Amino acid sequence: MQKKCKCEVLAPCGSPETLTAALRAGCDAVYLGGEHFSARRNACNFSDEELEQAVAICHKQGVKVYLAVNTMIFDDQLEDCMSAVRHAAEIGVDALITQDLALVEIVKKCCSDLEIHSSTQMTIHTADGVEMSKELGFSRTVLSRELPLEIIRELSQRDIETEVFVHGALCMSVSGQCYMSAVIGSRSANRGLCAQACRLPCSAVIGRERYDLSLKDMSYFDSIAKITAAGVSSLKIEGRMKRPEYAAMSVDCCKKALAGEDYDRQTLVDVFSRSGFTDGYLYHKLGREMFGTRQKEDVNASAKALPKVRELYRREFKRDTVSFRFTMQADKPCVLTAADGSGNCAQVCGDIPQTAQNKPTDGETVLRQLSKLGDTIYTLGKTEFDIGEGLFISPAQINALRRQVCEKLDDIRAERNTMRVKFVPADMLDFKTYEGGGYPKIRITAASLSQLEKVDFNEIELCGVPLDLAQKAAEIYPADKLMAVMPRFTFDENSQREKLKAVKSAGVTKMLASNIAHIKSAEDMGFELHLDYGFNLANSCALNAVKKLGVKDAVVSFELKAAQINRLKKPLPVGIFAYGRLPLMLTVNCPVSQSVGCKNCTGYVTDRTNREFPVKCWKKHGYVEILNSEKLYLADKLDEFRGLDFITLNFSDENAEEIEKIISQYLLREKSENGKITRGLYFRGVM
Repeated sequence: MQKKCKCEVLAPCGSPETLTAALRAGCDAVYLGGEHFSARRNACNFSDEELEQAVAICHKQGVKVYLAVNTMIFDDQLEDCMSAVRHAAEIGVDALITQDLALVEIVKKCCSDLEIHSSTQMTIHTADGVEMSKELGFSRTVLSRELPLEIIRELSQRDIETEVFVHGALCMSVSGQCYMSAVIGSRSANRGLCAQACRLPCSAVIGRERYDLSLKDMSYFDSIAKITAAGVSSLKIEGRMKRPEYAAMSVDCCKKALAGEDYDRQTLVDVFSRSGFTDGYLYHKLGREMFGTRQKEDVNASAKALPKVRELYRREFKRDTVSFRFTMQADKPCVLTAADGSGNCAQVCGDIPQTAQNKPTDGETVLRQLSKLGDTIYTLGKTEFDIGEGLFISPAQINALRRQVCEKLDDIRAERNTMRVKFVPADMLDFKTYEGGGYPKIRITAASLSQLEKVDFNEIELCGVPLDLAQKAAEIYPADKLMAVMPRFTFDENSQREKLKAVKSAGVTKMLASNIAHIKSAEDMGFELHLDYGFNLANSCALNAVKKLGVKDAVVSFELKAAQINRLKKPLPVGIFAYGRLPLMLTVNCPVSQSVGCKNCTGYVTDRTNREFPVKCWKKHGYVEILNSEKLYLADKLDEFRGLDFITLNFSDENAEEIEKIISQYLLREKSENGKITRGLYFRGVM
């Protein structure tokens, strides 16, 4: 696929009012959400009728419309999702943004000409991830926010469009891998209802109220030239929950930065910031300077700045020139023809002119009226006149002709810029099911080899060990029962491939993958592929999609209720995360290191209720995991699940004796002796 040359400014639009502001500030494209399946469900979003109007308004201006259908989809929502895709295809939405592979399948089967963009929720941050997104049929990849400039440059040279966030809020967690809001309060970030628990007090310093999970907003406008030179196709502004003034100001500043002009930095800060901005990820400047909260001073500055910013979108943004030809001859209707700079042409007819009683209408009079283009997207180009002598038409009639021809030209432009895609309905659940179930087999994952010293490998089906330890593990334990557990995030994919070669040579042929990049790695290197919870698989259609990619089996999302898991139509063996500390966040910025330093690491953070959340360090790979304060325990609840093929027991800080005991408890389905356990989301679900 040939990449486009122009780098677009992509604006967030959470409401029709914000859409107007973004357009009048001069954006090149917008992304917005419909009534369902939007990762910003608390934004106003757009009804079907409003979405259709938005497409027409944008397309008359030559502005692209990308519809975010980027939440995790449940089985009982597949029909509604198909309806949303159908509506988008038929009204001419330019592309869909998604994270769920069910939507990819719907588009492939029902409307293959509709473009799809991989959401940042898919955690794509490596070359294999980008290549896999191409294989899946995406025309554009939205890269993870945590990437430095050199990796953005590398990934933007891979014959697919890349979209990079350049301004707006930063989540502490890597997108798509945050479960904190869901686990704590059932408000799922993957379902569009994040409660922003990271903005609440959370401290790495004992006894002090701090905000060690709250990052400043990002702003890369000073580096736009470097980002565009890297080959990025789209400059994305975050903020579908923000006000119209925010959208207008950020678009204006981005466009000026893109043009190499000065922009109003102070007003940009005043409109919305958390004690200023950061470009830490872009330039490897992690640490305390990246953290910030919304202060009273920020709120006051915003209130003062908003009236000034509204001036940016009082009038239409001039998108094109319009040239007129006005013809007025005796006994014939007046004719006004308009043509834009793209070759579109419109014509309207008016009244038959009268014989002039006083001053006849001349070219100067007509030009004066045709120049009144303030409420249009046009600036005046050439004008031609063919006016007979002694004739008169009122200025009001000329104005009416100008309005009519401009509106007609708008409609022509909108139609020319709209590609409606035919939608052919299909049964998305028409596939062969896997007949399995019965008593689920036990799989385990361990963080260290010492944890495995008392494990009876005859009692378990498979054992996952970190990639770095897999080669050594094969020297001690049965290689045919080992899985190499891939790091959940990396800045050095090449070294991972070298390790995979060594692991394969040692006899380990199974991989436990956590994002789509690993599918590509396994495919290229001949590993048997097992998928972990990081894929957020939540419906039967998505399970069928990964089966087509050669996946052996998969752990479904732990945001599903047991009843939902029981109703899944299984195209391949499925399992669940059945024991361990649920991951709350995967983050590149360590909350402990930035607060007290690595030498003084406490290994956990505490919230307002003094609950301790362990912070597991994967420093070698450049990330940490924030884990739940309580351990998930389901040994005595497995009868609530039907049709499971396996369960996974995930061990983080347990010793060998504890692991031996827990495996025994799951084999016997015993109740926990520890009162501080959680059942996760399997029985309360998410919103």
